[in-house]
Amino acid sequence: MTDDRDVLRDVWFGRIPTCFTLSQDEITEREAEPYYLLLPRVSYFMLVTDKAKKHFQKVMRQEDVGEMWFEYEGLPLKWHYPIGLLFDLHASNTALPWNILVHFKNFPEKELLHCTTKDAVEAHFMSCIKEADALKHKSQVINEMQKKDHKQLWMGLQNDKFDQFWAINRKLMECPGDEGGFRYIPFRIYQPLNEKPFIQKLFRPLSPDGQPHSLGDLLKEVFPAAVPSDGMRGRGLPRGILRTEASTFSYRLHPEESRPLPRFL
Repeated sequence: MTDDRDVLRDVWFGRIPTCFTLSQDEITEREAEPYYLLLPRVSYFMLVTDKAKKHFQKVMRQEDVGEMWFEYEGLPLKWHYPIGLLFDLHASNTALPWNILVHFKNFPEKELLHCTTKDAVEAHFMSCIKEADALKHKSQVINEMQKKDHKQLWMGLQNDKFDQFWAINRKLMECPGDEGGFRYIPFRIYQPLNEKPFIQKLFRPLSPDGQPHSLGDLLKEVFPAAVPSDGMRGRGLPRGILRTEASTFSYRLHPEESRPLPRFL
């Protein structure tokens, strides 16, 4: 993982300039000014919006304040998706800052899960980590960790501490030397406005003859519609979001798909 450290830091410290505006549907005692934040791509809304919440509650009566939720262009934003994933899915082609509406009433029960405490975010995040390690190491690494290691991993994410997080996460990214890599690559491919929330299949890091698979190999197997044929090169192609348990990045496919799968995934 040492060779990837600069990439890891670039992914971790990626930020999205965001403008939060209180919805006009909310009842206020005076006009609410917009609130601006630089949001970490790898974090979750409920971990980084406490200041915005307090800012808007100052102009509201306590009895009018319900569970906070966010909307972008009429679409409720899922709190259990990382911020970078939400931006890439819904707003990557828009001008910055990212303009988000804040609501405290009329919670969209059919579109969103409730999240009243950060404990729910922690439970979801650790569930994703455990699922990924089951694919990579048959859960051996995560099960051998102590409770304090799990807590350090979570607190590193919650408090935006790169070194604290990766001191533990690097153990989850180590490949058994005798096996030549993980059992399977944990990934999800998200497509904007698709009926299926994501594509997720078993995919080994090595081919049967022991050669490392590339990103193009993965896409050809699990998302062939996104791979350009000779006649489609240079034309518009489907855009997808490839997410792992530690990072999220968007891609627009190009002919050069032979690059290896990044180790920091």
